Amino acid sequence: MPFWGLFDNQLDLDVYRAGAQTVLDGGKLYDVKLLGQMDYTYAPISIPFFIPFALMSFGAARIVWSAGILVALYLVIMLSFRVLGRRPTWQLRVIALSLVAIVMLLEPVRTTIWYGQINVFLMLLVLADLTRDDDSRVRGLGTGLAAGIKMTPLIFGLYLVIVGRWRAVAGLVAGFAATVAIGFLIMPKAALKFWTARISDSNRVGSPQSVGNQSLRGWLANLADTDTPSTTIWLVTALVALGIGMYAAYLAHHRGNELLALTMVGMTGCAVSPMSWGHHWVWFVPLTVIGVDLLLRVGLSVPRRLLVGAGLVAMLLAAFSWRTHYDHAIWFVLRSVPDGYMIGLFFKTGVDSLRWFTIFPYGWLFAVSAVATIVAYRPVRVAETAI
Repeated sequence: MPFWGLFDNQLDLDVYRAGAQTVLDGGKLYDVKLLGQMDYTYAPISIPFFIPFALMSFGAARIVWSAGILVALYLVIMLSFRVLGRRPTWQLRVIALSLVAIVMLLEPVRTTIWYGQINVFLMLLVLADLTRDDDSRVRGLGTGLAAGIKMTPLIFGLYLVIVGRWRAVAGLVAGFAATVAIGFLIMPKAALKFWTARISDSNRVGSPQSVGNQSLRGWLANLADTDTPSTTIWLVTALVALGIGMYAAYLAHHRGNELLALTMVGMTGCAVSPMSWGHHWVWFVPLTVIGVDLLLRVGLSVPRRLLVGAGLVAMLLAAFSWRTHYDHAIWFVLRSVPDGYMIGLFFKTGVDSLRWFTIFPYGWLFAVSAVATIVAYRPVRVAETAI
């Protein structure tokens, strides 16, 4: 039976289904090993969303879920173009469909599909929520729901505070609190276990030194070849990254580029999180749309067009699903396989002098994007002229 094809795994989807089935069977969600050795890492509020997939066969669930990811990608791209001021013409829809095919070549998107991950859906929920009109009464609720399922979207609350979107802050807090309350209502014991014992255990998601941990903590762990990187160094670098990313988002927001602001926040969250797998970095999708939008603008000067084009190509190459073949038997995702196909630049570590980059390419893409945003949108001081 095929295993390495794009639609021939969906392990994480199977874990979601197993978690939902455990609850339906009356089991203890956070005490059992799903599929033999996997932990359930999401909050209890996520279970109702996965129950319909538990009631399907795995074959049917993987088809529905994979199709949903492709639809969500298209919606993210079209929404991104709309936020950038473009009307939904048929030409734009053709471009959007083409971009769906292109971003599927990126490791974060490809592994999202292969594992059956949830990140594209959460990104769509956040973008659809936080790009509503400023006077929307429900703005922030969707982001609160996303954070209730998976904690990382809480970073958007910090962004909303920084830019003074207090109504959206209230919506996010209300949405998040509602997910916690509903979790306790439907699964009180599991909710207590999650919010007291499981929430702070980042190692349940994976080892810090795992190849593919595209966070600053993973970078430090892989550089030092240790599973216990210095907490002090990690916190310092994470605070620096948080400051740079949020400042870039703040400047983009005040220059009217809300999509870039939200994209920077999403990427910042991936960089500072204790554990960020490659598929967490789906924020490269709206970043790609921003680059394409700039290239399509008639008034962009030739030097800037070349600079944007070069940056877009560099981003696509660094995040491309480069394949590394292991021609020997390995244990991989719950099974022994005769050989392995790993994707992502972080598996290309043969040149020692470039390991600082290849083991953490997404962090460097974040850094370059943040610095470029700050340079492009930096405040310009107007010199006072004496009369």
